[in-house]
Amino acid sequence: MESARLIQTSLLVFLLISLSVSYVHCQATRVGFYSKSCPRAESIVRSTVQAHFQSNPTVAPGLLRMHFHDCFVQGCDASVLIEGPNTEKTAGPNLGLRGYEVIDDAKTKLEVACPGVVSCADILALAARDSVVLKKKFSAKGLNAQDLVTLVGGHTIGTSACQFFQYRLYNFTTTGNGADPTINPIFLPQLRALCPQNGDATRRVGLDTGSQNRFDSSFFSNLRNGRGVLESDQKLWTDASTRSFVQSLLGSNAFNVQFGKSMVKMSNIGLKSGTQGEIRKVCSKIN
Repeated sequence: MESARLIQTSLLVFLLISLSVSYVHCQATRVGFYSKSCPRAESIVRSTVQAHFQSNPTVAPGLLRMHFHDCFVQGCDASVLIEGPNTEKTAGPNLGLRGYEVIDDAKTKLEVACPGVVSCADILALAARDSVVLKKKFSAKGLNAQDLVTLVGGHTIGTSACQFFQYRLYNFTTTGNGADPTINPIFLPQLRALCPQNGDATRRVGLDTGSQNRFDSSFFSNLRNGRGVLESDQKLWTDASTRSFVQSLLGSNAFNVQFGKSMVKMSNIGLKSGTQGEIRKVCSKIN
């Protein structure tokens, strides 16, 4: 039963990505753009992600997060995939990214089917899932507070290591040795059990308790009930400027529709087309 739900989650997110890409005005990422030059491009990427997802569901949030990190540094150009010293891939915020093997696998298959046609950036956009960014960064990229709240909702299938929120449980800045007062007192002992004070700081915890393997709006319900794992997530509810957006996304249908729209806007950040970039033969290397 759980396996079926996971597959449904994957298919739902693919539908959302397909929906969002279909509205993009830039030709490079619209549905059917490769219909003549590489007719099977979209199906190859889709089947590759589905295959990896079935054996490792964590690739879903990993790919979304990777796509977000890529787009917020000089645009959606897949530069985060390039290996080597002093590259985006080796930057501190990107060290925890995962899902590279999925992109490499899809690229290998596409190069066999259509050599030198499908760009790495398009592969990453088609395969995308989960991330978090700051409001000011969103504004600078033409995204608004509603986009911020909606895209952070991708945490519905995300996880975090204890080290990134453990301070909220034991040594919160405003309470000395106490816990973050915005944490639901019933939820606090559950988090402490998952992340003991002297326990494994690398242990990963679901960001949407009770529904971490389903792409749904329960993440926002948890924020309303003080059950946000990350402080930045919980602030979406405690901050008056974003609370109304959280409330508007409490219904699954509203979240699904808005997520698609916000993905459109993010996927258009600094997008390169024509002769502005290159179609790499291997996504981790410059031609």
